[in-house]
Amino acid sequence: MPVTSKYDDEQVERIINDVVNVLEQHDASTDLSLMVIGNVATNILNHNIPAAQRQAFADKFAQALMASIDKQ
Repeated sequence: MPVTSKYDDEQVERIINDVVNVLEQHDASTDLSLMVIGNVATNILNHNIPAAQRQAFADKFAQALMASIDKQ
């Protein structure tokens, strides 16, 4: 069953393109890009999710990440 999102696909794609453009403007390598994105995710969790719920949110995020990568 496909996962449906409550967010508009076009808005998500625009934001992704903006983030990728910023990383490209800074000539960020793959490992630097992943480090930055990981730090942003950590910052969002730490500043927007109550402490008691952070572990569960991080686990769900990690599961979604693992499910979304190509495993070829």
